[in-house]
Amino acid sequence: MGSTSAENKGPGDHGSAGVGRRSLMKRSAALGLISVPTMSFLSACASSGGGDNGNKAKAGKKTAKNPLGVNGTAGLEFVLFDGGFGKEYAEDAVRIYEKNFPDASVDFSATQKIQSTLQPRFNQGTPPDLIDNSGAEQMDMGVLVGKNQLSDLTPLLDAPSYDDPGKKVRDTLRPGIVEMGRFDGEKVWILYYAYTVYGVWYSRKALDALDEQYPETWDQMLTVCEKARKKGMAGWTYAGKYPYYLPFSLYPMIGKVGGREVLDAIDNLEPNAWRHPAVKACFEAYYELYKKGYVLKGTPGLDHIQSQTAWAQGKALFLPNGSWVENESANVIPQDFGLAVSAPTGLDSSDKMPFGTIWASGGEPFVVPAKAKNAEGGMEQLRIMLSEASSKNFTSKVKSLTAYNGGTDGITLTPGLESGVAALEKAGGNVVNPRLQDWYVQLQKEKIGVSGLGEMMAGRLTPAEAVKKIQAFADETAKDSSIKHYKHQ
Repeated sequence: MGSTSAENKGPGDHGSAGVGRRSLMKRSAALGLISVPTMSFLSACASSGGGDNGNKAKAGKKTAKNPLGVNGTAGLEFVLFDGGFGKEYAEDAVRIYEKNFPDASVDFSATQKIQSTLQPRFNQGTPPDLIDNSGAEQMDMGVLVGKNQLSDLTPLLDAPSYDDPGKKVRDTLRPGIVEMGRFDGEKVWILYYAYTVYGVWYSRKALDALDEQYPETWDQMLTVCEKARKKGMAGWTYAGKYPYYLPFSLYPMIGKVGGREVLDAIDNLEPNAWRHPAVKACFEAYYELYKKGYVLKGTPGLDHIQSQTAWAQGKALFLPNGSWVENESANVIPQDFGLAVSAPTGLDSSDKMPFGTIWASGGEPFVVPAKAKNAEGGMEQLRIMLSEASSKNFTSKVKSLTAYNGGTDGITLTPGLESGVAALEKAGGNVVNPRLQDWYVQLQKEKIGVSGLGEMMAGRLTPAEAVKKIQAFADETAKDSSIKHYKHQ
């Protein structure tokens, strides 16, 4: 999600290169936007949290302006994933925190090396107070929850919203955000700040030049790809080095063809879930792109930035990705590109769900560690970020929606963002939300993505072989007693 460094990139990898650790200077003046008070994985052997931390900050007094009881003199450490969304939106929100708590020092840093930087600190019991746990080095959420290393965010969700004390924070969020933060039971461990539309991204200008509309059936998709090839353009490209981007369009296609219960069975690690006919049919459809030569030559060797650049340069028509791509590729997408996103193409009229079925869900998972010194401060920083002003600031700067249900009034939407909003409106209730990438990070990225789908799309596995291999990976995960397992409720 954009970086000049491609070494640790992947879905949600909205990155600029490098680690920029620093403490923000306190500002005496608020920003103009404040008009209201407002691939490595965490190892399963990580130490458990939940123990008493003698270094925890003493709680502050709860007031109308300080409903979480933040200690106004306690320091706050905030580590952000340095990705395609950049750092500025978070720095702006930190300035608001500093204005509200002028006696507190804030240590803000941004890095692409989330896991390698923070896993040792979790193990030592000295984690930061707030973390944006994203990127190719995202720590495994299932492990963090299973090892009791995260704070329950219910106090934040039940606190008065930043803008309207008559509304709880939870009442200001988009549908599904609270549920996404749960793993088992009612406790909420994660606050997904961005709201991502996943799908197939393309250039309206390029489709118009082919005299075509976005294809709704697979036969139409193949026709469009053949037309593109005759014009010297590949039909598809994708992040070949990180083929777990493929599910951004493939998973909702599976849901469209077979129904959302197929995706639920896959998430639940049910036996033979990957052998469902809808999975087989969709794998065969994607493999057909490879077999017919409709995938940009060399794609398996491209990282996400290289594939996006080739696509933006008109070398390929379609790209599976998330809505961060507009900001991440802003420097290479031509002004007249006509950036748009569509829900995935289906097979035919026998599909269980209508065209328009799309994957949209929370992105950029923020967590407050159980052993944070200043957990109340971490939650208060999130409360600030979930204000209308901070949400508008994020959307204006990074071309993406937030978890706050609104924040677009008065903003001129960019082409990709406008298209994403339109796709959500078209989907209506036909929005799916696969959870593998949250519940089983290593299974999703390294096994299903790289070893399964990546090998199939490179022509080294047939669809039947890929299904068999991926089912074995899922079965292995289901039987591994060292892994905490989750199911749709």
